[in-house]
Amino acid sequence: MRVLFVLLNLLLLSLTLSNCRSTNSHLSDGASQRWVTYQTGKASWYGGRWHGRKTASGERFNQGSMTAAHKKLPFGTQVRVTNEKNGQTCVVRINDRGPHVRGRVIDLSAAAAKKIGAYSAGVVPVKLEVLQN
Repeated sequence: MRVLFVLLNLLLLSLTLSNCRSTNSHLSDGASQRWVTYQTGKASWYGGRWHGRKTASGERFNQGSMTAAHKKLPFGTQVRVTNEKNGQTCVVRINDRGPHVRGRVIDLSAAAAKKIGAYSAGVVPVKLEVLQN
């Protein structure tokens, strides 16, 4: 009975670890992912007064998370954003609608803007790539 209990626990542990690896891999910027160019344009960022408010997806906006607003992409879509001025990239998850300013294609959270060097600039040219399953 004790051996069966140990084997069952080992099985559960291995399943948990394999789920953690697969869950985290889709959030990474790994070479095994298939990224498809979707759009180019200007990116801006938002934070401050929107922090803690509900997004269009219903979740609370967190300016410290790697999220973004896009007009058309489905919620939950993983997008690799490349700052075309410096080549820096980050991966964000779409959880809101916007931007609400003409000529911009994506609104990044403050954290995502910092990651690609767009925070102090405010608006930067970007390339958006969508993760394909």
